[in-house]
Amino acid sequence: MLSHGFMQSALIAALLVGATAPTVGVHLVQRRLSIIGDGVGHVALFGVALGLVTGWAPLGTAMATAVVGAIAVEALRGLRRNEVDVLMAILFAGGIAGGVVLISAMPPGRPANLDAYLFGAIITTTRSDLVVLAGTAAVVLAFTVGLCRALFAVSIDEECACAAGLPVTVLNMLLAATTAATVVASMRIVGLLLIGALMVLPAAAAMLLARSFRGTLLVAVGIGAVVASAGTTAAYYLGVPAGGTIVLLAVAVFTVSAAGPGVRRAARRVLASAGCRAAARRADRPRPVVHSRVGLLP
Repeated sequence: MLSHGFMQSALIAALLVGATAPTVGVHLVQRRLSIIGDGVGHVALFGVALGLVTGWAPLGTAMATAVVGAIAVEALRGLRRNEVDVLMAILFAGGIAGGVVLISAMPPGRPANLDAYLFGAIITTTRSDLVVLAGTAAVVLAFTVGLCRALFAVSIDEECACAAGLPVTVLNMLLAATTAATVVASMRIVGLLLIGALMVLPAAAAMLLARSFRGTLLVAVGIGAVVASAGTTAAYYLGVPAGGTIVLLAVAVFTVSAAGPGVRRAARRVLASAGCRAAARRADRPRPVVHSRVGLLP
């Protein structure tokens, strides 16, 4: 497999995305904004369609529209905190509807294949794609890891973080822009419809396994890197799409992580009940009567 140049590029891209996306997802899950990755993906679809129609670079138009959409949602969230679900629904519907309308208006004879953007095409990753992805990953990791304490404080209590002197609004806007950049940079790897799952599932599984925020961040990065590389490898040998395989592995890891405590509790209950039954059986057994001869000389 590694003898093929395209698979080498695919594995490098998978590792970069798998290690970067969960660092953003940890902060999103902590803020209960897990769905925003999918919403930004829909807005990015509108940007891709805009690029295809106008003949501009789809990556640039998708990045611009996704960043603007994410920052707009964050600004509206600050004004209407009780209507976040409505804002997400508007983001979903508006992005994908605009993309469909723009694609239908494409001039005749111009290709309009959106599958590579919607579901990913990791084997088509080029060296220039790796350069862009590596640069984006460096910026994202510098923000999410370098400012993890400040972001964690804002995630726990924005009012206390503001009272402590942290620039809460700036951090929230930067996190929204970072989320958009991660989604767009990963769209050719996992796909716009699946990148949200790769951001959230490793983070959610890590929260069930780790005991601290720093540990959660490290475990999430490890899970993301493992499922991304393993999914790409499995997709190569099985002849299935890599994006879907990566997300299915992430779902499996989360399921095992979530079921682990329940399985352990059930096992303890079974062992406890088995121990109680064994103790009851021992209590029901007739005990031998031992007669002692007291007062007799040897």
